[in-house]
Amino acid sequence: MILVVGAKGMLGQDLLRVLPGDVRGVDIDEIDITSGESVRKVLLTLKPTAVVNAAAYTDVDGCEAKRDLAMAVNGTGVGNLAEVSRQIGACLVQVSTDYVFDGSKNAPWVEGDPTGPLSVYGKSKLAGEENARTNPSHLVVRTQWLYGLHGRNFVETMLRLAEDKDELAVVDDQVGSPTWTMDLSLAIRSLLEKGCRGTYHAANAGSCSWNEFARAIFADAGLTIKVNAMSTAELGRPAPRPLYSVLDCGKLTRDTGFKPPSWRSALRQYLHERGGKQ
Repeated sequence: MILVVGAKGMLGQDLLRVLPGDVRGVDIDEIDITSGESVRKVLLTLKPTAVVNAAAYTDVDGCEAKRDLAMAVNGTGVGNLAEVSRQIGACLVQVSTDYVFDGSKNAPWVEGDPTGPLSVYGKSKLAGEENARTNPSHLVVRTQWLYGLHGRNFVETMLRLAEDKDELAVVDDQVGSPTWTMDLSLAIRSLLEKGCRGTYHAANAGSCSWNEFARAIFADAGLTIKVNAMSTAELGRPAPRPLYSVLDCGKLTRDTGFKPPSWRSALRQYLHERGGKQ
């Protein structure tokens, strides 16, 4: 049985749709990953063969003000899952992030590149990676720029703003790969089915800036919105962001045969599934 932790979240709900065989989901009302006792109770009762952790504190700017909470959920919580999953012989799949890198590289990041998180969020997720690896049977799956049908995300924010604005400013100096949670879920499924272990990158193919992403959203939704450029410095968010965080997913494809679709085709499919053009 595969257990999805954080099953009510944006990624968790898609994982429940695509993971093979007997799949069970739990969320905060059933498990508190920051509590070793809670984790032991759930995992020893259900005895899954794999635990996929989609639970996280993902408010990047909020993490700067709530460092202890970020570390408890994204770091210590993963350690609790790793300890108990190891004890019962289960594989732990930990979903991580491009924010473990500093963004200074001008080529896609590979799994073995040195990490250097800039933000509390990135540091807490790196701590989670390190804790996940204490279970020898682990998968650390780094991804980025997620959007999906079941949660707040950049695509939905842009579409909501377009309801009463005809002009927006979006940063153009951060580059990454927008990733649909459904495609990430399929990548995780492929890794589990092939029995892969270790660290992998999984994101939709290609790259763009947030500004380019916003333009694509409006174009594919049939909306005419002027999108102006602004810098990360001008935006002035509390947490520093990696400016170039494109992930190289070649290892994923080599080891599983799964080739993530382009970010643009994934966006079109997402918009179709959420109800087509506005």
